[in-house]
Amino acid sequence: MEIWELDQARTRSISAENPTGAPGMGGRAVQGTGAAAAADLGIGWKVSPSISLDAGQTATLADISGPGVIRHFWLTTDRAVLNQMTLRVYWDSDTEPAIELSLGAYFCNGWDELAPVNSEMLVVAPAGGLNSYWPMPFRAHARITLHNGSDHTVPVYYQITYLEQDVPRTAGYLHARWRRSNPLGHPAIHTVLDDVPGPGRYVGTYLAISPNAPGWWGEGEMKFYLDGDTEFPTICGTGTEDYFGGAWNFDLDGAYHTYSTPYLGLVQVLPGDQIYEPQQRFGMYRWHVRDPICFHRSLRVTLQALGWREGGKSQPMEYLPLEQADIATTAWWYQHRSAIGRRHPL
Repeated sequence: MEIWELDQARTRSISAENPTGAPGMGGRAVQGTGAAAAADLGIGWKVSPSISLDAGQTATLADISGPGVIRHFWLTTDRAVLNQMTLRVYWDSDTEPAIELSLGAYFCNGWDELAPVNSEMLVVAPAGGLNSYWPMPFRAHARITLHNGSDHTVPVYYQITYLEQDVPRTAGYLHARWRRSNPLGHPAIHTVLDDVPGPGRYVGTYLAISPNAPGWWGEGEMKFYLDGDTEFPTICGTGTEDYFGGAWNFDLDGAYHTYSTPYLGLVQVLPGDQIYEPQQRFGMYRWHVRDPICFHRSLRVTLQALGWREGGKSQPMEYLPLEQADIATTAWWYQHRSAIGRRHPL
């Protein structure tokens, strides 16, 4: 839908101030986390801006009847526990979540230090405002939950904005999965996504990596095995930094340089004042929005972990498989409704 288009869609928004998103039901709370601050002002004055989520508890943030499309999801909480908060999203009557991962893994913050992100699909503001603009169509039902796996109660501020509208038959359902290999082992190949059925579109990758070896670590190729590919893929990249839109080891004048753009970025280098050190940690993303990877029958995605070592006389440098690397990835893809029940366990 173009921004200037006038159609039959209706905007609804769910938050602690309007938990159901129903028309005319916002700002009516008489109890909530802001009740004391609003005691002299009364109803309508930010009485319930958030919820308190106890350790070990799960909150249902949204329970929506369709058809519709979630267009924006904003949330903020204790920044120190993003990777202990599990986000789950269920479509229609599915009992298994299509999206299941930590807030850190979903919002390109796999390490326990906040990394701002400035992209079209995800935005992480400097103080910890988490924004998702991935369109999420659903036909009958959508349910979003958040689990607090930390050891203390946290505040959760959130707003989920969606359109009540018809969903085309060809629309896919958004999925996201996180996967970690630590240590990677032999062979030094990390599986990003393992044999999901089609039809579908692969639309995004987040990578968090600590090479655990000195020197440059990003020679490994990203590979997409489409529609029955076996030993060799249809799509094969030329190097890790190349896949994420960079070049030449992310090295400019002897230093790593971070960047964040609408569709790709290197958003985190820890510590930022070092280069080519074994225990450094990196975070980067790429969105396949303008260049989706479409598959009909199946998709498998892998990433090699590859560095350099000294060679012999004929070849002074040789590739070094990084078997001790710590690698974690998040994959985003849209999948046809008829394939959801056939999902390969990840």
